[in-house]
Amino acid sequence: MSRKTHEITEEQLQEHLEALGRIETPRPGNFARGRALERALAEFDAVSGEAKKSSDPTKGMAAGKRPMSIINRIKGLVPMNARFPVAATLSGLLLLPLGVFLFQNTALTPVVTLPDLTQLPVQQESPEADDSADGEIAGQASNSPADTSSPSVLAPVAEPSVESAPPAPQPVAPSVVQAPSVVQMRKTAGAPLGGVVAPMQDSYSVSTEIGTLDATTPSGDRFAAFEESPVKSVQTDPVSTFSIDVDTASYAYIRRALNEGRLPEPDAVRIEEMVNYFSYDYARPDSLESPFLPQIEISPSPWNNATQIMRIGIKGYVPPADERRPVNLVFLVDTSGSMSSPDKLPLLKRALALVVDQLHDTDTISIVAYAGSAGTVLEPTPASDKAAILGALERLESGGSTAGAQGIELAYRLAEQSRVEGSISRVLLATDGDFNVGLSSDAELKQFIERKREGGTFLSVLGFGTGNLNDSLMQALAQNGNGTAYYIDSFREARKVLVEEIGATLTTIAKDVKIQIEFNPALVAEYRLIGYETRALNREDFNNDAVDAGDIGAGHTVTALYELTPADAGSRLIDPLRYGNSVSVDGGDVSGEASDEIGFFKLRYKAPDGDVSRLISQPITRDMVRGQLSAASDDTRFAIAVAAFGQKLRHSVYGTDMTYAQIRELAAGARGADELGYRAEFLQLVDMAATLSGEK
Repeated sequence: MSRKTHEITEEQLQEHLEALGRIETPRPGNFARGRALERALAEFDAVSGEAKKSSDPTKGMAAGKRPMSIINRIKGLVPMNARFPVAATLSGLLLLPLGVFLFQNTALTPVVTLPDLTQLPVQQESPEADDSADGEIAGQASNSPADTSSPSVLAPVAEPSVESAPPAPQPVAPSVVQAPSVVQMRKTAGAPLGGVVAPMQDSYSVSTEIGTLDATTPSGDRFAAFEESPVKSVQTDPVSTFSIDVDTASYAYIRRALNEGRLPEPDAVRIEEMVNYFSYDYARPDSLESPFLPQIEISPSPWNNATQIMRIGIKGYVPPADERRPVNLVFLVDTSGSMSSPDKLPLLKRALALVVDQLHDTDTISIVAYAGSAGTVLEPTPASDKAAILGALERLESGGSTAGAQGIELAYRLAEQSRVEGSISRVLLATDGDFNVGLSSDAELKQFIERKREGGTFLSVLGFGTGNLNDSLMQALAQNGNGTAYYIDSFREARKVLVEEIGATLTTIAKDVKIQIEFNPALVAEYRLIGYETRALNREDFNNDAVDAGDIGAGHTVTALYELTPADAGSRLIDPLRYGNSVSVDGGDVSGEASDEIGFFKLRYKAPDGDVSRLISQPITRDMVRGQLSAASDDTRFAIAVAAFGQKLRHSVYGTDMTYAQIRELAAGARGADELGYRAEFLQLVDMAATLSGEK
């Protein structure tokens, strides 16, 4: 750090002192603490020596003969000529942090150095980075021409306009080279004094000319890595197929990370789970015979004027309370040593106690614990015996290693023993996911769960805590067990999952639900499925009933978003084929311009106890297109805002030019009734992410 000595006025000195007062005192280094402690001890020894030399007798009555305060008693024990050194020593200890600060940054030199705190530079990337290259790419991104005209092919009447929508960023020219550079530019962006810089990893750095504080906060949690869904050409790949997903673990984990003051790991961000965390006002089916009523809406994209967003929404049938089948539920509780922290086993016990209050007297509960070895805590017990169930939960204590596989085997055995005809049989696994003892491999464990689901017993997972959370294994277990994966980061989240959504959590109304879209190449040039990377299926899997897919509980809502590039858009990422194409749409020749079909929607599902799938289908037509984003429903606009937030947290190569402020504005305008406040909470999370990223 360069320094210079100069004359200053009293006013300048006062300004500098005030600026120093606003700086958070940095944590002293080990060397500085040692030096300061040595100096304090030396001063204390000197004072003690002076006290021993004093021989003047004290005046007045002997100690203990009259009442006196503790302060006066201490003063009486210290000679008068030693009191000032003692006071000086105590003052020195109180000012130790300031002394360490000055020692670290001025090396205790006599030179007076007062840096200009009003123009402090921000820490940049290492000098090995190619600044010139970054600057050139940044210039390309910022100077690329904006395609302000929305595509007219999919519009119902006139050319779409986004004047009433939140201000959209100018689209980057379609280049697979430019898009990653946005991430690099954001990674090297600085923050003002007192702010934070959030690079690709889960860390932050604060830098000033008078000192640098580097802090890294890796979570230690494990997430499965996956590649983002790419843009596909309708000419060569007109059909998109995926399994539905109603898991919400990713959103709850992201919320916890932001509340702890850190950005989540990119692989922890699964956009479909963020979008599906919220409920939407989709049409409710009237009967279990037709449990879904698909709703489709298309509107301009807020992050690219050349594309549009298609939202697909379905809501599961909700049977009346008197039609609900009996529940045979087994709590499989991780009581290993890793579960001892307050946000794990103590929260887990309170969460499962909520379930007991939601069950009917005809339901049955069993409890299995595993730690070192698995054991039955509570034999199958009627839900009416709440005292016995709550007492068994309260007796759970953590300790030992994790015999997770043994616990699962025992839980399924109890579920099979207590199952009655027509009941819902489910194992509810509550854990931090740290499975380190049991079957020979994760693959063997998954195969075991697959076999059990064929017998009609499903598995759902509740994840707790941080530090050793094995999210990837929890996701795999829930998917193979025909269940749902949740993450419980608070008692409020426990109430949402186990009280507000208890029907969807316990009651499955459809299994192996798959969606397939075929796009008309005459109207759509390109498409991209936003999220669902871990749920992608092959085209032939859609009609194959042997292929497993996601399950939907009573009242669950499922939302999927596609980004579409109209055929007449001036900006594409994929060049059209030189020699045309031979693509045709199912159901006849509708590939011409005269067709009113943008695409064709198909959904397959099985009844909870069925083995043969049923088909729901409908065309996607021009009358589903909204000319302006502001004309789209609140649900569509809010889902798009959540997806944009997920793209930004994942450092996606798509749509990350949209700022946190624009995301917040879009979500705030689509908040709707929000009776339970979950959408308002989302706005707060966007604000936190903006602060942590250093975005102004």
